[in-house]
Amino acid sequence: MKQEPTNHVYILTLSCPDRLGLVHSVSGFLLERAGNIEEAAQYNDHDTGLFFMRVRFACKQLSHEELRTQLRSFAQALSMVWALHATSEPMRTVLLVSKEGHCLNDLLFRWKSGLLPLDIRAIISNHREFYQLAASYNVPFHHIPVSAATKAQAEAKQFEIIQSEGAELVVLARYMQVLSNAMCQKLTGRAINIHHSFLPSFKGAKPYYQAHERGVKLIGATAHYVTADLDEGPIIEQDVARVDHSKTVEDLTAQGRDTESQVLARAVKWHSEHRVLINGHKTVIFK
Repeated sequence: MKQEPTNHVYILTLSCPDRLGLVHSVSGFLLERAGNIEEAAQYNDHDTGLFFMRVRFACKQLSHEELRTQLRSFAQALSMVWALHATSEPMRTVLLVSKEGHCLNDLLFRWKSGLLPLDIRAIISNHREFYQLAASYNVPFHHIPVSAATKAQAEAKQFEIIQSEGAELVVLARYMQVLSNAMCQKLTGRAINIHHSFLPSFKGAKPYYQAHERGVKLIGATAHYVTADLDEGPIIEQDVARVDHSKTVEDLTAQGRDTESQVLARAVKWHSEHRVLINGHKTVIFK
């Protein structure tokens, strides 16, 4: 007996070489399967010759797996890179953090408030500071210390947790350890980092002190995908705030943390809603 589909609303994302009639082809594929398009957006990158599209549609006629099977044949003929997601399934997520908890706290609050379609499965930290915060949200907390001598073993433990939780997204919520090239490759396209936008001008542990000494007028934050090139992955979101001579180092730090939290939250939201498609060193974002 055929099992009835339990979920009927999906998001299809795709990219492929541009050609005539792609929108018609995708909409026709869905129409033939009684798919009702609720939202659609597309972008033609004339520099690379690539076509990008995001479609939200309802389909009661086929199950998730049946749709995937039929999409494989359709996409292969058009050289498409594609993904299909059921909207009823929140994105399984693991958060990494060190000693600064503003981004972690903000993400947890937004998640519990129903503002982020996430399923936060675990928090991993190289310090113990936030185990009580994790417990207050009923999220498992894993303390994995990291040193130069233990980095490989620590990353192996981290990745084991990420895999065991089935994490589709890993968020470096002010995790202050540089991931190895091997770890970056394992997490390609599913790890998001946040940092202040003073890089590369003000490096080191106290960038806001350096910025204050130089009298900067803008402070900001950048959220991007993690790659082996440190802090140079495809950018998802950025923002800035104006400051002036009257602001203390503490003022700059507070404003910077607030901006970091907001930028990271927007990046995580867009990614978890499948609105971000990677386009080489850039991103296409269907807001």
